Amino acid sequence: MKNKIIPYEPYLRDFARELRKNSTLCEVLLWKKIKRRSFGVQFHRQVPMLNYIVDFYCHEIQLAIEVDGNSHDYKYFKDNLRQNRLEKCGVHFLRFSNEEVKKDMFSVEMSIREKVIELRDLHPPNPPQGGIYKSESNHNDPRNLCQRI
Repeated sequence: MKNKIIPYEPYLRDFARELRKNSTLCEVLLWKKIKRRSFGVQFHRQVPMLNYIVDFYCHEIQLAIEVDGNSHDYKYFKDNLRQNRLEKCGVHFLRFSNEEVKKDMFSVEMSIREKVIELRDLHPPNPPQGGIYKSESNHNDPRNLCQRI
C-alpha cells in the first residue's frame, strides 16, 4: 500500500515541531523503543493530521500511538472525538497510559509488535512504480477529506 498522507492545517506544523522539542518523559521512553524501524516500520513523532497532532504515527500501516498522561485525564470526550475523526480517515490507534510506558514497557512493546504485524497483513507494501511512491491525497482543505467528517 502506498503511504497515505492525511492533510492537516498548516498552523500545526510549527506546533508539532515545538512538541517534538518538549517531549514528555514517557514519549521519550517510547520513542527510544520505536525509532529506527525497530518494528520493521517507520514511526514519526508529533504528526499533524486534520486539526490534530498524534504522538507517534506510521504512514505505512496508518497506525497512531498515543501516550495518555495527565493532560488527557479530563479530555476523554475530546480525545474520543479526535480518534473517531481520524479513524474515518483509515487511521488505527493504540493508546497507552504513562503508567504502562513507565512500569510495563515489555507489554507495550508486545502490543505494538502485534498491531504492526496485524496491520502489515492488511496493508502489504506495493513496489514503487518508476522508483517513486506517489501520495494518494491532494492536500486540499483537511475538513473536506476522510468521508466528510
